[in-house]
Amino acid sequence: MSSAAIFEKLLNDFAARPVLTAPDNTLQRVMLELIQGGFTTLPLPGQGHTLDRWRALSAVAASDLALVKLFEGHTDALAIMKELEPGEPIADGTWATWAAEPHFARVKIIDRQADLVYMQGRKAWCSGAPMLDQALMTAWDEHSRPQLVCVDLHQANIRRVEDAWQAVGMGSTASVDVEFEGAVGRCIGSPGQYLDRPGFWQGGGGIAACWYGAACALASYLREHCKQAHHDAHSAAHLGAVDAALCAASASLRETALWIDANPRRSAEIPVRRLRAQVELAVNGVLEHVGRALGATPFCRNGHFARLAADLPVFLRQSHAEKELAALGELIAAQPVSGWSL
Repeated sequence: MSSAAIFEKLLNDFAARPVLTAPDNTLQRVMLELIQGGFTTLPLPGQGHTLDRWRALSAVAASDLALVKLFEGHTDALAIMKELEPGEPIADGTWATWAAEPHFARVKIIDRQADLVYMQGRKAWCSGAPMLDQALMTAWDEHSRPQLVCVDLHQANIRRVEDAWQAVGMGSTASVDVEFEGAVGRCIGSPGQYLDRPGFWQGGGGIAACWYGAACALASYLREHCKQAHHDAHSAAHLGAVDAALCAASASLRETALWIDANPRRSAEIPVRRLRAQVELAVNGVLEHVGRALGATPFCRNGHFARLAADLPVFLRQSHAEKELAALGELIAAQPVSGWSL
């Protein structure tokens, strides 16, 4: 069986499993099942099968957004390691990618011994910290340059700060702060390379695929409602708007994946910034139309719907809204437009 056929079977097997309705107690177990079942051996971005990678992320997101948050971080970490250290062995277990850099939390490299570095400081937004084994994380070196570091999370001088995590939406990801008190790690790549590599923006497109998968799952409830004899014209109109939005987003996902595969070494910043803006717009429309069409009932009586509806607005804020649009606008203003012609 070819690798593509194996991947297709894995994807179909996952899509056929029951959706998670109470992931708080099962998140870690399902992550391990996915890894042991081979599902996290996804096609790498930019190697001809980027859309297949995004289809997998979308399928997991449709099941549960807390699960896909950890799943996407794990698969992203593996892709980064293969991009920056090709041929090097990767430790077993579950991985995280922690690269948030808010002003109130910064980890610094305070010492070096051979190829090892020692770190001090706090890291924020550490999704899955209580349940994962390894992390790729950004730290700041002695010259205030960003440096990617690989760290084993089972160290006594790594401490979770859980009182800062008060989330309802995406609550079960346990995205706590983590204190590093002389913890040891290993540098991956050179300073600044994490952001400068082609895979950075390629990976950003995968987040849009997660948003899209969850929106499709919510939309499926409206579609089923409109199959019933008792539905009204207003529900059908909402479904029409949802269909138009999702079809536009799916076209953008396919087009961007094809661009990445055709230009694997070029920066995908503009295509992916456009993609994320387009998918975010579609997802916001889906949330609005599905809620207006179905009313309170699925929010209150359907566990899967209620969890997606609570989690998706929080996950969607991984986009920084107008800041992202302003960055895209500045890029477009500075060079000839390459996406407006038919």
